[in-house]
Amino acid sequence: MNFQIEWHYKSSKQKQLTFYSDFTDANEALMIVSDLEKTGRTKEIFLIDEQQQKWTLKEAKKLLQEVQTEPHDVIVYFDGGYDHETLLAGIGIVIYFKQNGQSHRIRRNERFEQLQSNNEAEYAAFYYAVQQLEEIGARHINVIFRGDSQVVLNQLTGEWPCFEEEFNRYLDRIEDKLQDLGIRPTYESISRKNNEEADQLATQALQGISIASRKQV
Repeated sequence: MNFQIEWHYKSSKQKQLTFYSDFTDANEALMIVSDLEKTGRTKEIFLIDEQQQKWTLKEAKKLLQEVQTEPHDVIVYFDGGYDHETLLAGIGIVIYFKQNGQSHRIRRNERFEQLQSNNEAEYAAFYYAVQQLEEIGARHINVIFRGDSQVVLNQLTGEWPCFEEEFNRYLDRIEDKLQDLGIRPTYESISRKNNEEADQLATQALQGISIASRKQV
C-alpha cells in the first residue's frame, strides 16, 4: 500500500503553504509524517491513498493494521500456451502477495482440452488467476496483472477492440469477477523473458506436470 503525504506547513510568521510528496510505501510515509510533526511547523497533515481518499495519521495507522491481516501488495503473472499438434492448452499463474507481515507466493497450472488457440489460453490463464485471488480472500484492493500477451492486456484495457465472440465472453466474466471482488486492476505488459515463471508453468501443464504450491518467500 502506498500513500502520498499532504503537509500543511505553517511558518513562524504564520505563513501557510501546502506540500505534496510522491507516493511512497505506507510504512515509510508514516515515518516521514512523524518526522514532519516534530518540526513544529505542521498545521495539518494527511495521507492520501491511491484512490485519492484522505486519512489522518491516526486513521492511516488503523487502516494499515486492518490491511495487514488481508492479502495486499498483490502482483499476478499469467501465461497460456497452445499446442496445435495435440490440441491441448496449458496455463500458468504466479501470485505474489503479503499478509500478516509475511510475503507469499502461489504457483499453479492447468491443462485444458477445450480451448482453440494461444490467445484463448492466455484469457483462460487470466481468468484462472482472478479465481485464485478470490480463493485467498483478495478483495477491495489494487492488483497488478503482468503478462506478455498484448492481445489480452490491450483488450482488457479497451485499447484494442475485441471482435471474437469467445474472447468477449472471457472479457465479460473477468470484468464481472473483478467488480464483484472490488479489485482495481493495473495491467502491465512485460517481455516473455520477464514472464518466465508463468511461462514455465504453462509449458509444464502441456507436458502433464501439475503444479499447485503456496509458500512463504
